[in-house]
Amino acid sequence: MPYGIVSGATHGIGKAIAEKLLSEGFSVAICSRNKKELELLQADWNERYPEANIIAQQADLSLKEDAQSFGDTVLSNFPQIDMLVNNVGTYFPGKLSEEADGQLEELMGINMYSAYHLTRRVLPMMKKEKSGHVFNMCSVASLKAYPNGGAYSVSKYALLGFSENLREELKEFNIKVTAICAGATETRSWEGSEVEPGRIMEPADVATMLWAAWSLSMGANVETILLRPVKGDL
Repeated sequence: MPYGIVSGATHGIGKAIAEKLLSEGFSVAICSRNKKELELLQADWNERYPEANIIAQQADLSLKEDAQSFGDTVLSNFPQIDMLVNNVGTYFPGKLSEEADGQLEELMGINMYSAYHLTRRVLPMMKKEKSGHVFNMCSVASLKAYPNGGAYSVSKYALLGFSENLREELKEFNIKVTAICAGATETRSWEGSEVEPGRIMEPADVATMLWAAWSLSMGANVETILLRPVKGDL
């Protein structure tokens, strides 16, 4: 049985990815800041996927100690790590010269440091096995600046840089690293936006592309996945 970690998996893209992995025979470890959502989801998945080992831990991965604690829980319960999906993230619009003081620090903590600290905690096991696949949930904002991107775009550029550096480090260990740069997708960031149905992507679209990259032969790696709505960015 393969084993995967999906951070921020109680809704949106993370939930779609975790459910795809479970449907394909994975055991999964997930985390979220919302304990009630975690408990409800774990109970549902335990019923639907009785063969899987499902770990659900309350954690705020923007905090180094929480990220490390979650990693330690995984290391204590999983015999190996086949896939790590760094999905924790949030979006605040703003202009660099006008956004609230502290917004950069908050977004870097959520969007970048969460991936950095969790990855560092579990990499020794993956390097020992000399296998595995790391997916980092970047954004189209990782590739091109746009109005009102502000600190959010800065943090996503950083995550893409982290992905590219990590890929170079891990080649000798046969560990793949893929950056997923997704455009507008139906997540909580778009709640209340009144975007017309079908104008933006579904979380399952991202999960499908992740699975396609995972399914390649050992000798092939998709370094960057870029997805946008058919009608383009909003």
